[in-house]
Parts: sequence; structure tokens; C-alpha cells
Amino acid sequence: MTLHRTSLLIAATLATLTAAPPLLANTLEKIKTSGSITLGIRESSLPLSYLDDKQQPVGYHIDLCNRVVDAIRAQLKLPGLKVAITPVTSQNRIPLVTNGTVDLECGSTTNNEARQKQVAFAPTTYVTNVRMAVKKASGIQSLADLKGKPVASTTGTTSIQLMRAHKKGQSVDFREVYGKDHADSFLMLETDRAVAFIMDDNLLLGLIASSKAPASYAVVGETLSVEPIAIMFRRDDPAFKKVVDGAVKAMMQNGELHALYKKWFESPIPPKGVNLAFPMTQATRNALNLPGDAPAEAYNTKK
Repeated sequence: MTLHRTSLLIAATLATLTAAPPLLANTLEKIKTSGSITLGIRESSLPLSYLDDKQQPVGYHIDLCNRVVDAIRAQLKLPGLKVAITPVTSQNRIPLVTNGTVDLECGSTTNNEARQKQVAFAPTTYVTNVRMAVKKASGIQSLADLKGKPVASTTGTTSIQLMRAHKKGQSVDFREVYGKDHADSFLMLETDRAVAFIMDDNLLLGLIASSKAPASYAVVGETLSVEPIAIMFRRDDPAFKKVVDGAVKAMMQNGELHALYKKWFESPIPPKGVNLAFPMTQATRNALNLPGDAPAEAYNTKK
């Protein structure tokens, strides 16, 4: 073989090895072949997805995902379909979905334009406001009060970027500190390593309600963003999206999702029997009445 042909062969081989990995098989086929579906769950995103006192995943989005799994069982005629659980974090949830480790991410993920380039979303099932939790004794009421102080958020989330982009936060010089998950970030507030924790209001309320001294905290300040939260899965898989979206929309139409909301946001929940007493907002009500997967940018158009 000539040197030229050898070089061409090496180049072709390298091109094959460095090319983009092959697309994953159709998710429904993957599930049918393996006889198993993997759910990605959050461990401290109360009340959407978290662990109870028996270390079992529970929450609004866990119940929702279980109903979607039932729809997939029926679609594939697999009554014995097994369900595997994989804990995910804000940092690794998207990679674990895109690489095929997780089939349905049942957590607290915001649907936005950047993420839609990597993954797909079911219809929005909760709309949250990004604000901050503080200790009442701190006297903090606004972004301006954070100047020179440590502010916590969770690695892999967009909360700090949202604060810096907000017109009232652009001139505030604060110090960023990050927790590995929401429980860790709240612990920073609890132990005075941070004066505020910026996150979705429902997650803040859940962490406060389950804390040692709920009356010591408050959710305050400007709304940094209005964000649609939804179940996440691999993109470019229309057959799988059709089943997932169909199951979610059916729950919206028959009232089951409204009942689940009442169960997790307006009733005592495990592990402490705390009631968040957080009635459904008009934004969430609209999302359930008019199903869609519009990104956060559609909720935050400048006036």
C-alpha cells in the first residue's frame, strides 16, 4: 500500500472515530427492547420531586411521571415494564438525558430556548417565579439590600445570571456561593454562609416549610423571571413526544393534574406533614388550561 493510500485510510478512520456519535434509537424502541424505563429524579426539589423519610422519590412531578409511564406501558403493551430511578442534579440532568441514561427527567427543570436546542419538554405543568429566600431578621427586602453580601444558588441553575441581568440587580455587587443541590444551597442560608438563596419560589417555600424554623424565613424581593417547568426528555423523537404529551394533556383535561396540584401544594405532604398552602397561580392555571411547551422567553417578553 502506498504512503498516500495509507494516509487516506488513516484520515478516514480518524474521521469515523471523531464523528458525532450515532443518534439514539427511538426511545419507545429502546424501552421495549430493554423492558425498562429510567426516570431522572431530584432529591430536594420539594414539592415537585424529592425523597421522603424512606428515601423514596415523591412529589407532583413524580406522580405525573408515573402516569406517563402507565401510558407508555399501554402503548407498548408491556404490563411488566420496569421502572429504574436515577438521581440527577441541576448540573448533570441534561447530559444524562441526551446520552440516553435517563428517559424522562421528572424534576424541576425550566423550559427555555437554550435548553430546547438540546432536549425536548412536555407541556408546562407548573409556572414559577424566581425570587429569593432570606431570614426575616436580616431585614433584606430587595436586590439592592444584597450589596457586598454572599448570595447562594445551586450549581447548574440560571438564578445568578437572572439576578445579574435584572435591571435592579445590575449595579449590585454581591458574592456568589453555590450549593451542590437545593438542600445544600438552603443550608448555606440556614448557617449564615449566605444572606439569600435565589431560586424558584415553590422550591424556596418547600425548603422553608421543611426547615427547623419555618417562621424565621420569608420569600421576598423582585421577581427575576417567570419560568415554565416541565418534564424533560430527548429531542428529535416525535413518537415518544406524542405519547408523553398525550398523557400529560389527558391529565390536564380530565382534572387529574389539578387534583395532583392540590395534593402537593395545598395539603399536608411527607415527610413532616407540612402544608405549603400555595394556591395555584393564574399563570399555572393558564398553562394547564391551554397546554403548550413555550419556553421561558415567551413568559418574559419586555413591555
